[in-house]
Amino acid sequence: MDKREFLKSLIVFIPAGGIIASLAKQAGAKAPAPAYQAKNHYYGMGIEIDKCIGCNRCVEACKLENDVPDEPFYFRTWVERYTIKKDRTVVVETVGLRKGKRKEIVEQEDVLRSFFVPKLCNHCANPPCVQVCPVDATWSTEDGAVIVDKNRCIGCRYCIQACPYGARYLHPKTKTADKCTFCYHRVVRGLLPACVEVCPTQARIFGDLKSQASRLVRFERMNKIHVLKPDLNTQPKVYYAGLDGEVR
Repeated sequence: MDKREFLKSLIVFIPAGGIIASLAKQAGAKAPAPAYQAKNHYYGMGIEIDKCIGCNRCVEACKLENDVPDEPFYFRTWVERYTIKKDRTVVVETVGLRKGKRKEIVEQEDVLRSFFVPKLCNHCANPPCVQVCPVDATWSTEDGAVIVDKNRCIGCRYCIQACPYGARYLHPKTKTADKCTFCYHRVVRGLLPACVEVCPTQARIFGDLKSQASRLVRFERMNKIHVLKPDLNTQPKVYYAGLDGEVR
């Protein structure tokens, strides 16, 4: 039987659906990915302080990915440099966002410890920003992200004032509240947030808290974990390892 006769016999004896499935299998085609189910996930981020080198690539990647204005006072994530002096005073500066001279030059012999702290929206499980929004424009997703609906936001700034982490700003073009979303548009497609993807030292760890195979779950298990402003009971989902008590 030649090739043409063989194909004819397939058409006669195999249903059309079977032919497609058979050929797809032979070609190594993958079955369609199942639809994303938010209820099956619960996301958070870990940050290993000792690995952060203050390179600011996370900030740059975030601005490009999320169309954050170029001006230095608009940001979804930022990095702070903490310098703890031997007299126990602390100098805190934002890295890269403000051009010009450093806030204070500390002589090397006066430094007890210096380190960098990446900051962002903490995607709280008990978010005060959601509580104060008068039009329900800020809300929590089932999988743990806190999102702003720009179509509903009226730019009243209540959420900006309510955020204890200073993680929100009013977008100069849309006149609506803006902040980190964990790159939610990427996460639902199985991708990492842009800031995590570009970190050269893997200081940022993103993962699913419902999955025991998640790097974030292992990160929490292997480290002594701290959160920012724990006394406020906002239940942040940004977890820090190696965080100094001077960080607020």
